[in-house]
Amino acid sequence: MVVPPWLSVPPPGYGGLEQVVAALVDALTGQGHTVTLFGAGDDHGTAADGFVSTVAEVQYERLGESLPELAHLARVNRLISAADFDVIHDHTTIGPLVAGRRAVPTVATVHGNPVGEYGDVLSEVEPGIALVAISHAQRQLNLGLPWAGTVHNALDIRGLPRKTAPGRGPVLWLARFSPDKGPDVAIRACRAAGLPLLLAGKCNEPAERRYYEQVVAPLVDEDVTVVLNADRASTLRMLVDARCLIMPIQWDEPFGMVMLEAMATGTPVVALNRGAVPELVRPGRTGLVVERPAELPTALRAAERLDPAECVAHVARSFSVERMAYDYAEIYRRFALDRHDNRESARMSAR
Repeated sequence: MVVPPWLSVPPPGYGGLEQVVAALVDALTGQGHTVTLFGAGDDHGTAADGFVSTVAEVQYERLGESLPELAHLARVNRLISAADFDVIHDHTTIGPLVAGRRAVPTVATVHGNPVGEYGDVLSEVEPGIALVAISHAQRQLNLGLPWAGTVHNALDIRGLPRKTAPGRGPVLWLARFSPDKGPDVAIRACRAAGLPLLLAGKCNEPAERRYYEQVVAPLVDEDVTVVLNADRASTLRMLVDARCLIMPIQWDEPFGMVMLEAMATGTPVVALNRGAVPELVRPGRTGLVVERPAELPTALRAAERLDPAECVAHVARSFSVERMAYDYAEIYRRFALDRHDNRESARMSAR
């Protein structure tokens, strides 16, 4: 299992990818698979049978640069032996492009939208690299890629706090500060609904800080509270206290782990109908999905009628880590077997 070098697994705060991988590793080992995790830093909190670090410190301060990930992958490729592994599961951005150098077949999960520059990278992967989508909506954006399947992300809800009655706290917006995530839309919607808003956002990178200072901060008034770069424990408390989670996304969100986290704590989701939202939220049961920003204020006021227990049950039933691990294991088996059969056919043809 190969993760990017930016964060530990699981992450201390922000890090949806790392959170998913941690749950996947634990579930796979629980199902009897032997898993080695390749990452950065000197520690991890998973049940992996082994941990291989390619660099002494996590590279969070260099997030967004290309060289740290390339160096990480070059080291991973040198360390991988066909005698030791049946399949590589790669979660990095550039990994699929260099996976053809490996002696072991690679399954790569695509965590971003496979269009634009990222789509160009993915379109150049060598034959035999299996790509996995995290939602049907994401896959539909680029049907020409060599998709091996679609596996929804999952959330381990054991030990998570949860509410037993509808929340009476502020509406919560929880994301990175980016125009794609619509924090300005959230402010206007909550203001129109007469509801307080808590903006809890990742704001570390220069583009995030610039966007917050230039666009979001001028809109903040006494009805808006801002929390920057919250840790995991604080994030969970905010989710439990919230009236609902608002997802006014301005792009085709490929998944949206924060929606699972909200529903798992009993907090319904109010979202615009973009990307994977319809695959995650059950309208009228675990949230409300609307077509236009002008419809958000009414939906925010109506969200308090939704049952927290149904939100939790939906995540437990449809997005369990056991299901995710089983689905990935089926792809591993099918893909590794196909690769083996193709190699045997090539060997026999060469005789």
